[in-house]
Amino acid sequence: MIRGLIICLLTLVLSACSNTSIGPSTDLVQKAIGFNLEHTQEQLSQKLNLDTRGFDINHLHIDQRKLFKLDNLPTYKLSGTYDLIFKLPEREITQVQKSFNVYLQLQKEGKTWRLLVPEKKENETQASWYSYLISDF
Repeated sequence: MIRGLIICLLTLVLSACSNTSIGPSTDLVQKAIGFNLEHTQEQLSQKLNLDTRGFDINHLHIDQRKLFKLDNLPTYKLSGTYDLIFKLPEREITQVQKSFNVYLQLQKEGKTWRLLVPEKKENETQASWYSYLISDF
């Protein structure tokens, strides 16, 4: 009986560990959001001649994880909210509960994640995807 209980507990612990490691981590999602924000910030800074000092992402919460295959690779659409602190020379601007949608794809070797950004043009029915390396394990 004790042996059965130990086996049951080990099975629960191992399955709990494997469930938490499936899919992209919160840190990886934060990197992907940061990557998108950096590109947007660079473009705005150039066009508006702004002196920006960066940003912080806080309170990231993933509400939804959807797994699908794209080009035969596991791809996750993740959505949720985060708080953004945008740093300017003389002050900080805080935006709370900003929503996000990111697409992250695990590569064939299982060692790298790529951020996918859909680009849908007016005359096309399907989106083209831009791909950016986000993480190496």
